[in-house]
Amino acid sequence: MQTTLKTLIASHAGENLAIGAPGRDWLNYDQLRALSLEVGKSLNTMGIDASDRVAIVLPNGPEMATAFVSIAQAATTAPLNPGYREEEYTFYLEDLKAKALLVTDDYDGPAYAAAISLGMNVIRLCVPADAPAGYFTLSSEISATPATKAPTADDIALILHTSGTTSRPKIVPLLQSNVAASALHIQTSLKLSPTDRCMNVMPLFHIHGLIAAVTASVASGASIWCAPGFDALKFFGWMREAHPTWYTAVPTMHQAILTRAARNSDVIDTVPLRFLRSSSASLPAQVMVTLNQTFNAPVVEAYGMTEAAHQMACNPLTSGTQKPGAVGIPAGPKMRIAHEAEDQLIDGTGEVVISGPNVTPGYENNPEANAKNFFEFDSVRWFRTGDQGAFDSDGYLHLTGRLKEIINRGGEKISPLEVDGVLLDHPDVAQVVTFATPHAKLGEEVAAAVVLTDGSSATEKDIRAFATKRMADFKVPRKIIILDEIPKGATGKMQRIGLAEKLGLVEKA
Repeated sequence: MQTTLKTLIASHAGENLAIGAPGRDWLNYDQLRALSLEVGKSLNTMGIDASDRVAIVLPNGPEMATAFVSIAQAATTAPLNPGYREEEYTFYLEDLKAKALLVTDDYDGPAYAAAISLGMNVIRLCVPADAPAGYFTLSSEISATPATKAPTADDIALILHTSGTTSRPKIVPLLQSNVAASALHIQTSLKLSPTDRCMNVMPLFHIHGLIAAVTASVASGASIWCAPGFDALKFFGWMREAHPTWYTAVPTMHQAILTRAARNSDVIDTVPLRFLRSSSASLPAQVMVTLNQTFNAPVVEAYGMTEAAHQMACNPLTSGTQKPGAVGIPAGPKMRIAHEAEDQLIDGTGEVVISGPNVTPGYENNPEANAKNFFEFDSVRWFRTGDQGAFDSDGYLHLTGRLKEIINRGGEKISPLEVDGVLLDHPDVAQVVTFATPHAKLGEEVAAAVVLTDGSSATEKDIRAFATKRMADFKVPRKIIILDEIPKGATGKMQRIGLAEKLGLVEKA
């Protein structure tokens, strides 16, 4: 039974390519397994084993991928955003109770400063000259009694924080068995095999890239070509070099890729993709259709979140079975609809709940959050996702939005995703994010931020007039802000909550 990171990669043919990167030789599976053994021995010599947490702050690329895969076979990994400030690192390192911080050999930035101020051990990652992609050695001045405990299925492989909006971020521990289950669910839904190659452009401190791109690939004996990050200007050049069979990204990345697709049709023709995958935010139906037409390949939208070790639902892969606007059918865990306030399952629209081997056992040191987000019904333990949605007659899940993002305009409940979909039908609208603004009498009002297509001169009045013809008046945004670029979070997702403040639409007290 494949229930740990180690068992996921144990049986693949040694000569199969595993990890690649721009201008680098490939690392094969024999080398990946050897690296994992070296890393485990190095960490054990430093007194670090399955019960200890190693915070990882590395740039995107092959070493970040192999650091996660190898360290998770010996200890608990805790990847952190390389863009944090020192104060943020201090908070996360303390909150995680990390035993050590892993950085590159030449790094002396804010994560290092935070670790030193906390008296934390620092481990250095060094890439030897001419090493294949992903190969590295570890060094440290740590002096400790050697440790020996190897991870089991019930040990924590990966620990992440949820992204907090107004409250303290919650710690999400994912067991070895959770990570393995999710990787195998993705492998099954995407029919991944050793002949597949993923071109990773997702940040590898985030669950999407770590599990969908990296772990699902190594679980399949497939290869991953690791870009140094997302760059729409370089995407097609990387595609020409990497020869991938697929890639996975968030919707804003797909939209940026589409803006450069026409001038790179030769690459699309010479490097045909088996499929494209989208996750981490709802993919507008119009974008799914355009991607499919542009790449002449199935566009598979998946639905995931940190607490589920990423994937929960996925559109079927067979051509023509993808439903634009739907996040797919259950792809691993059980999925149902629950009453938003009462602990019971219902038919129709409500809160999406899940149960399965990929679901975290619970938030760490947070009994209040666990009581709020987990409940038992018919002898099954269910996790509340915080998303509102419903299944159609074919079993496809359609989301209407995050419950905390649903706009309450004087008692009228409005789905931002529905408004997004209408505005995106306007021929001059390239991107849109609908969000709530405070209103003295109604509580909340509808607003939207819009990016226009190149060369468009559409106005707020034009777009509102278009929307008025297609939806009820109370759903039409009272304010539409036209921007060159919509603010995004660290993982490339557009964030509705807090956008009114970011755009200066809320008066400061």
